[in-house]
Amino acid sequence: MRYLPTIAQTVNGIPIKELEAEYLQIEGTHVLLSPKLSIDIDYGQRDRALVLKDTEVRDENNKPVKFNSMIDALNFMSAQGYEFVQAYTMQDSSHQTSCYFLLKRKKSEKEK
Repeated sequence: MRYLPTIAQTVNGIPIKELEAEYLQIEGTHVLLSPKLSIDIDYGQRDRALVLKDTEVRDENNKPVKFNSMIDALNFMSAQGYEFVQAYTMQDSSHQTSCYFLLKRKKSEKEK
């Protein structure tokens, strides 16, 4: 598998492993003219002052990380400490379908 160093991936400027969220949702949408997906993460974050919230996973160069599939994104998020809860799809008014996965932070050995 191809996972970049985990400290490099951020959402809204915060390293994924440092998100203070018990639950989060990932949304996968197809990248135009590509088989890859763009993954957005909603953990209930607020917009930063004068900046729209950035929900894409970004690398150490602040470029969006593209995933091969929702399973690729799910495996990535599992490595970040989250586990799958539920999946569903929705279609917007332009008939584009997005896939959503609800994830929960994994319990540590101490919490079990």
